[in-house]
Amino acid sequence: MALPLPAAAEEVAAGMLTLKQIEIVRAVMVSGSIAGAARLLNVSQPGISRAMKHIEGALGIRLFNREAGRYVPAPEAVTIFSQIQEVHQRVTNLQEAVGRLERGEAVELRIGSVPSIAQGMMPRAIAAVRRRYADLRMNVEILKIEEAIDYILIGRGECVAMSYRLDHPSIRFEPLAAGHLVCVTANDHPLAGRGSVRASEIVAHPLIGIEPTDPYGRIMAEIFEREGLPYDVIVKARFGSTVAALVAQGLGIAVLDVFTAADLPRDRLAVVPIEENTRFETFVASRAGTVLSSFAQRFVEELRREMTLVASQRSGRNHNGKV
Repeated sequence: MALPLPAAAEEVAAGMLTLKQIEIVRAVMVSGSIAGAARLLNVSQPGISRAMKHIEGALGIRLFNREAGRYVPAPEAVTIFSQIQEVHQRVTNLQEAVGRLERGEAVELRIGSVPSIAQGMMPRAIAAVRRRYADLRMNVEILKIEEAIDYILIGRGECVAMSYRLDHPSIRFEPLAAGHLVCVTANDHPLAGRGSVRASEIVAHPLIGIEPTDPYGRIMAEIFEREGLPYDVIVKARFGSTVAALVAQGLGIAVLDVFTAADLPRDRLAVVPIEENTRFETFVASRAGTVLSSFAQRFVEELRREMTLVASQRSGRNHNGKV
């Protein structure tokens, strides 16, 4: 613990030493010389010498006796040195505790996410958080909407990443990132090589998707409702990852959000942009009246950064890997 030397004009107020002055006195006590203290604190010898004269003069007592070039603690200052050592140890303990907190040691961050964000975006954000807090433990849960409410209200976790918001008096929703929809097909499908596709072209093919009455499924169905087109889903699944797996089997095509599509296997699936406006918002939900921990705040920042980056890129790549 090295502290800068006090300025020459700094006073020892009412017999009290500052932490910087305590560090100087201790360095002299430990090393037994001005030269040794200067080396410990990585400062000049004249600076240490001036500081010691100033401290002793201000206190009105001699802390050290000079014997053959050595600084020997004065008998009357033994009690003071004992207290200085105790203060130093407490400061050291405090710095170690702060260091552990900075690394996330002995802390577990509990967070949740709906499946559409958990599949591709959460791992990227978690990796970024772990790079910052090497010792942080994390507990990640994938939640359905009805589970997310209880997860927050009973304190199982700090926050949940959601692709929709609810009206609930005890839950606070904050914007996360804006997303959009894409068309997902098997690589050998006629639409796979297209640069973009319209909603009216999508409905001409068998559709696989999420139940339209589901909050997440409603995001996909809304584009067809707005265009006055039928959204006839021949195979329904609960999660976007399941929908993508069914598409890969050649059972139909699907409309999914760009975050789910970000990490789909491109050797089996093609992601094609949709020409119509399909923008939607995502949110971070937490208990109203609470403040997120610094670890949770960092997680939200990293998740927002990753999602914004994915959404800002050209959303589709054809089966040849070209944008």
